[in-house]
Amino acid sequence: MQLRNKDILGIKDLDRDEIELILDTAESLKWVSNRDIKKVPTLRGKTIINLFFEASTRTRTSFEIAGKRMSADVINISASSSSAVKGETLIDTAKNLQAMSPDIIVVRHGSSGAPQIISGAVKASVINAGDGCHEHPSQSLLDLLTIRQVKGQIEGLRIAIIGDIKHSRVARSNIYALTKMGAQVVVAGFPTLLPPEIEKMGASIRKTLDEAIIDADVIMMLRIQKERMTGPYFPTEREYSMLFGLNAKRLKSAKSDVTIMHPGPVNRGVEISPEVADGPYSVILEQVANGVAIRMALLYLLSGRKHEESRKEARDENNN
Repeated sequence: MQLRNKDILGIKDLDRDEIELILDTAESLKWVSNRDIKKVPTLRGKTIINLFFEASTRTRTSFEIAGKRMSADVINISASSSSAVKGETLIDTAKNLQAMSPDIIVVRHGSSGAPQIISGAVKASVINAGDGCHEHPSQSLLDLLTIRQVKGQIEGLRIAIIGDIKHSRVARSNIYALTKMGAQVVVAGFPTLLPPEIEKMGASIRKTLDEAIIDADVIMMLRIQKERMTGPYFPTEREYSMLFGLNAKRLKSAKSDVTIMHPGPVNRGVEISPEVADGPYSVILEQVANGVAIRMALLYLLSGRKHEESRKEARDENNN
């Protein structure tokens, strides 16, 4: 089986079989990161450009590590070092990069839809590494991989997502992904931080954190995304933490084997307390480790798809 499209722009575009293919492929590639020599020749000769218009630690680093561990040539471009600071348009940037014949362009941008715009302007495969408040598909996939490893399955689980749902591309991608995989998703947060279309996406709303985490198999905490806020959405961070911050006392009402997740970066003492973030139920660092495996899988699958397309084009030319 192969991916249907040349790009990974959002979980909404993937079907369940494709999600399972990505997860299974990531599982099969995890061994590379456990070797003494963490390098295989799988993508030798391939060129990957990481085009990041927003700050990133985990996503950018893991895409770079993923490409290099499979022997690809990896080029990193940040907003401050691109011609965007000189007024170059996004499409012109994309076309100029395409002229250099990259195989995959990984894009993070503050505007929703930017990866889709780039996808339409280039032949290279495009991976959305987070666009505005829209989606963050690779983060969702690494979350699914982590849940499957810890719980043994995803279908039938109850997942609570708590916090700034409105501005979170991670929450949006996870709601799409988890519901496609058969999980039940509940969300909770300040009413001003819940988008009006949340229930149409497949999640159900709970008024309080305490109500949301009852019988939850997994609790996913989200940070407040101040950089995307245009006004006051809640009184103070102290009040936010009192109402929707997860601490050890509150955790007692959850299942005894509950799993705690967070996409990072973590604001300790706001959405989650240090004792919970570092506690025995937390798999936050496992999520980071799985990020490398998932991004290796995406690069591998898209490169394989492009290889098949090139072979088909060559056959067609010979037949003509």
